[in-house]
Amino acid sequence: MKIGILAWGSLQWDPRTLQISSDFLSGGPNLPIEFSRISGRTGPIQRLTLVIDELHGTVCSTVVATSSFNDLSQAREDLRGREGMHHVNGVGFINRQTGDVSFRAMERHPGAVERIRGWLDGTDFDAVIWTALASNFEEVRGEQYSIEAALSFLESLSGEGQGIALEYIRRAPTQTQTPLRDAVNQRWATSG
Repeated sequence: MKIGILAWGSLQWDPRTLQISSDFLSGGPNLPIEFSRISGRTGPIQRLTLVIDELHGTVCSTVVATSSFNDLSQAREDLRGREGMHHVNGVGFINRQTGDVSFRAMERHPGAVERIRGWLDGTDFDAVIWTALASNFEEVRGEQYSIEAALSFLESLSGEGQGIALEYIRRAPTQTQTPLRDAVNQRWATSG
């Protein structure tokens, strides 16, 4: 089984322990992406990370690599480990051979799942996996995600924490251009 791994953020420039047999290359599906998830909630350094967000996301191109695993369960577990998720249900998947689709991904971003399915049908991959975490901005901050709310969150971070959070946004792949990224580049044009 040939398994593709989709990426649009740090997975592309920092795969860490992810086992891939090819580099991440252009040609993934176009998906609605935004920096609308707060990561590091329990640690000293928080940042906004990219997720598929059908409500606030901007359609961006994604990249794809081939997993070193030919077993879907092993590939999903490998991505779960790289992303530091507690449960493998946070890894979205579509298995073209069986027609199985991640319940959690369908729950979180059904339109994106259909885009991914259409893309998968035009490839030589038998299955595809991706990070299917949801935006948690409202849950963490108690307010709906917006550019203004996200900028306020970034402004509330300490010096070092803010620098790390801004660097994460700046290091996102060039094809991942979102309204928040533009706003950050305007607000912190010479510092950060």
